[in-house]
Amino acid sequence: MQKGQIRVHTENIFPIIKKFLYSDHDIFLRELISNAVDATQKVKTLASIGEFKGELGDLRIDIVINKEDKTLSIIDRGVGMTEAEVDKYINQVAFSSAEDFLQKYKDANIIGHFGLGFYSAFMVSDKVEIFTKSFKDEPAVYWSCDGSPEYELYQVEKEERGTRIVLHVNEESKEFLEADRIKGILEKFCRFLPVPVYFEDKQINNTNPIWTKKPSELTTQDYQNFYKELYPFGETPLFWIHLNVDYPFNLTGVLYFPKIKQSYEIQKDKIQLYSNQVFVTDEVKDIVPEFLMLLHGVIDSPDIPLNVSRSYLQGDPNVKKINTYITKKVADKLEEIFNKERSEFEEKWESLGLFVKYGMMTDDKFLEKANKFFIMEDASVKKFYTLDEYRTATEASQKNKDGKLVLLYTTDPVQQDSYIKAAANKGYKVVKMETLVDAAFINTMEMKWENVTFKRVDADIVDNLIDAQETNESVLNKDEEAKLKEWFGLQIGETHITVDVKGLSADAPPVVATRPEFMRRMKDMAGVGGGMASFYAQMPDEVTLTVNGNHSIYQQLLKEDNSDKLNKQVRNLADLALLSQGLLKGEELTSFINRSVELMEGKTKSNIILEA
Repeated sequence: MQKGQIRVHTENIFPIIKKFLYSDHDIFLRELISNAVDATQKVKTLASIGEFKGELGDLRIDIVINKEDKTLSIIDRGVGMTEAEVDKYINQVAFSSAEDFLQKYKDANIIGHFGLGFYSAFMVSDKVEIFTKSFKDEPAVYWSCDGSPEYELYQVEKEERGTRIVLHVNEESKEFLEADRIKGILEKFCRFLPVPVYFEDKQINNTNPIWTKKPSELTTQDYQNFYKELYPFGETPLFWIHLNVDYPFNLTGVLYFPKIKQSYEIQKDKIQLYSNQVFVTDEVKDIVPEFLMLLHGVIDSPDIPLNVSRSYLQGDPNVKKINTYITKKVADKLEEIFNKERSEFEEKWESLGLFVKYGMMTDDKFLEKANKFFIMEDASVKKFYTLDEYRTATEASQKNKDGKLVLLYTTDPVQQDSYIKAAANKGYKVVKMETLVDAAFINTMEMKWENVTFKRVDADIVDNLIDAQETNESVLNKDEEAKLKEWFGLQIGETHITVDVKGLSADAPPVVATRPEFMRRMKDMAGVGGGMASFYAQMPDEVTLTVNGNHSIYQQLLKEDNSDKLNKQVRNLADLALLSQGLLKGEELTSFINRSVELMEGKTKSNIILEA
């Protein structure tokens, strides 16, 4: 029998472990099972090369709870350890000093960096025991430690090859004696381990997930079934990308484009990171480009250690290469679908557009590729344009005096329908920009696309959408124009209203409400972000009421001698225009409805009198 002290340069190892690992104390089970997987894989390798000639037997890992004894056991049938190996791998822990360690690694998760995977067991245990028998022809051994630097090590009887680790769970950690708690940890960390893991006589893992196979071996149904395995309540994904690269880094995985019907359904942190099929984290924002955080799926890379800190990911060159590779792979896949199956691509654009726009805003390399397959839907007809196609279609009609393409868009095709129709009648092409990211996308693309400016279709009267017209002749004289300006000089809540009298065509609406592009855009941005946009959010709405002096209704109103009726008619004309901009709400909307009824009733009474 051997007794001694665990060889570290400090006696504070166990307080350090408990203090610094306790926030993630369920990781102990992942670490111990990962060790068991390694031991199992080693014995398979040794058998395959002839160094182990015995029977492999049933290679599995068992997790066993004994509530009466307050123990949790992890049992494998792997290579096992000799007495010398236990002394080497368990009894020697390399620390320079506790003080240096705390200073250098105070922000890092220390398991994995220092061979401390096994010692994580002491986070939840008063005592840890090891029963192990090597595949070599040597006696089995027993090791135990109660959380102090002292240990015991001696030979015992054990028939089966492999290792059994027994944790005597402490009072503070008795949750780990509950079956549901252990099952939850196993499902989180071990669901795709390459060695069968059994708990309560049931195998809890899929040892051959699809990312370990070649794409040629898989069917569409295989990919869809695996998605259901990852996200049981998710809708069938749009499509997927199978990642498989072994140089200059190792990476496998499958990324899915989920179906997103509404912008508010966007969910991040749905990509799981694995290392050799062991779950690491679902916070992958330093590995996957930010805009692809909207994707779902799995990435597996043995080049990324099991336990990684944020600073590690940010500084590791492999991580940067993986990030670049994934961006290129996604861009190539989207371009391939666009070129080969454009109609299908267009059908899925409602969901795809969010990924593409987000990527174009945040990643210039992706933007360069995406310019070829980014599309915009026409607001009037079922038709999509790439930027080049839109430019060609509007070459003759939508260039302003500075030679820039004026890209007309709508954020609400239903509410802005009258503006869209007016633009279409002029031969203009209006496209839909109605998602959560479009306000930011428009601002960003104006800086990144050459000679392109965006203008919402209701930002001005139709005659001024491309270039402001210098002269607009009205049939009214100066006094009549001044009277109209006075009539429409309204105050609607906090909305700042400017009145302009112009001579539009006789069949144009009597009043058109428009919102200046810059201020309206800033207020739109305020709805999705902070910064300067929040400043503009506090400012009142700005609206221009363009009164069409050539509309016949004003010839009648200028002759009206009933000032009360005149005021109501003028106010109703203004409210109709404001209603088209969604600016008539609450009390103002109620007043408009009541006033409209009054005017209709008055007209009906007049007709009755005339008929009499």
